[in-house]
Amino acid sequence: MTQQAFERLPRYEELPGEVKDVEMAATARHAVRLFLRRVEGRAEEGDLEYRYFRERAAQRAEEGVPLHLLLGTHLLGQHVLWQALCESAEPGEEAALNELAGWLLLGQARIVPAVAESYLEERAALDSEAREERRTLVRALVEGFPLTPARYQQLGVSGGGLVLRLRAELPGGAPEPVAGRRLARRLGTAVERLFGPDPLVWLEADGGVLVLPRDENGELPELPGELTERLDRAAGAPVRVAVLPADSGAGIAAAARTAAEVLRLAGALGRPPGLHRLADVQLEYHLSRPDESSAGLAALLDPVYERPELLATLRAHLAERQDRRRTARVLGLHPNTVDNRLARIGELTGAEVGTAHGLALLLTAYTLRELRP
Repeated sequence: MTQQAFERLPRYEELPGEVKDVEMAATARHAVRLFLRRVEGRAEEGDLEYRYFRERAAQRAEEGVPLHLLLGTHLLGQHVLWQALCESAEPGEEAALNELAGWLLLGQARIVPAVAESYLEERAALDSEAREERRTLVRALVEGFPLTPARYQQLGVSGGGLVLRLRAELPGGAPEPVAGRRLARRLGTAVERLFGPDPLVWLEADGGVLVLPRDENGELPELPGELTERLDRAAGAPVRVAVLPADSGAGIAAAARTAAEVLRLAGALGRPPGLHRLADVQLEYHLSRPDESSAGLAALLDPVYERPELLATLRAHLAERQDRRRTARVLGLHPNTVDNRLARIGELTGAEVGTAHGLALLLTAYTLRELRP
């Protein structure tokens, strides 16, 4: 086989020199020897005869040689050998030439599947390793493990991006391990369809984190309008999505932690599943941060929590933005009963319910008790 013959193959010039000049020639010689042994009846048909082709196919897969180019070299080699046989055949040897053609086609039918199978197996293993490495990097990114600038660059998040924390609202809480893995796969498929292959995503049993890098202009990406609907269908349950920006790769972990807290607050506040941003729970987020005064403020409501009817009234009054008539409708009470209960809450806590300061005090105490981590 000449250099000109190989150069007829598409993208042959992209192959490394050693592969073109040494290994392909050695593979071609092995194929010719196998063909001659088969014709002479000395070949032992079996996997051992094709092990050399399998090993070379795995090497080409590791080097990134396209499968069509690899198979093309084998088919081209068979064609060149057939041409040589035709040129050397004497008149009257047509029957022998036909027999040799049959042996060539038989060998081709066995070599090509062996090469393709080994190549695809090796490629699948390499792709699996690459995905696992990428998943490990994403987990390190969102959990705050230190990464080198080169790693941030590799992931495309040197300038930060948009961090999405996902959580499926599953009946009965977290699923069993098998069901959790299936859910993660479904969510992963939905994320790939929404944002393209190989997204920066780390999924667990009932949710996970997705990072969308900034574009080449440093702008945050736009979220598709059907985001939550697609995720709901994939999960088979409503999905909460908290969205926060990060200004740098190192800031992604902090954004992921804050996003988790936004999800927790949205759920605790009874907000419907969907898209949540920090601005949606800004006040509650601030009030629920513990400090040295938190314990005393939370204890302010101890006597109210001992009276279920008073606690229900306080909850409804705060949820209905201090509208006594709406509070009464929600509880099925007369407005005067609501007034009496609010007055009793004021007596037990010392907070003047009808004043802005008193309401702020009660809201802070209630938030600390209900929403603190």
